[in-house]
Amino acid sequence: MKIDLSKHGITGYSLVLKREDLLHPFVSGNKFRKLKYNILAAKEQKHNTLLTFGGAFSNHIAAVAAAGKEWGFKTIGIIRGEELERKISENTTLSFAEECGMQLHFISREHYRHKDETKFLNNLKNQYEDFYLLPEGGTNALAVKGCEEILGEINDSFDYICVPIGTGGTMAGLVKASNINQQVLGFSALKGTFQASEIEKYTSKTNFEITDKYCFGGYGKIDIDLIRFINEFKEKTNIPLDPIYTGKMMYGIMDLLKKGYFKENSRIFAVHTGGLQGIAGMNQKLKKKNLPIIE
Repeated sequence: MKIDLSKHGITGYSLVLKREDLLHPFVSGNKFRKLKYNILAAKEQKHNTLLTFGGAFSNHIAAVAAAGKEWGFKTIGIIRGEELERKISENTTLSFAEECGMQLHFISREHYRHKDETKFLNNLKNQYEDFYLLPEGGTNALAVKGCEEILGEINDSFDYICVPIGTGGTMAGLVKASNINQQVLGFSALKGTFQASEIEKYTSKTNFEITDKYCFGGYGKIDIDLIRFINEFKEKTNIPLDPIYTGKMMYGIMDLLKKGYFKENSRIFAVHTGGLQGIAGMNQKLKKKNLPIIE
């Protein structure tokens, strides 16, 4: 969808936002892309259970639960935070996952830090039947392959490709699929640009940059300025933005446009990676702090 930048007081550029959030009602955006080839691999390997990891309002947990329900898999979610087990009914993401049939297993934050270690994974294999393992956030080689398809046939049409970035898998796919004369710009949802090392695992291309200047203090953190921006953007475009990923990216793009970061008359392609299911949980937090909510 082409964004009318004049409504934001900006001229001299072209901005298109690809609505990946509309791919599927529940397996939204980049999660659909990341799961596509993993689901096919799980079927080919005759697995009937998907196991993965996530936090209280994880888009990945919600997507895996929905995918399992739709494509005939049992699902297991290893959830960070033992205290959440008593609050499932208060948590829209975990309630949704449970309604989809996901078996939720809650562990301490300390224990969760060891989730990638062999001993931890072997204990899971002893505890549960044979399963297909999906990493936290869903990034692996098959996920990157799926994310390459986001660009589709538009490769040569844009000078810049912008994407929110968490683990780095979606951006890795975009960098792989990009042309070397295009610049891929990642907007980190959390402090740091460490995701570069993850991207470098999947491609030797170097036409990318990551910024954390618009992370608003860290993962899951927002302020009144971001809330106001998200609400005004929806009012002007009728496009909802999530506050964890795409909202921060769009805020950053608009700010960089106003500051002249992009070359004059450049064509910019941005990816809406979904995550709208997380708005309800964020609004719960905002109400408790007596802050404005995301409309």
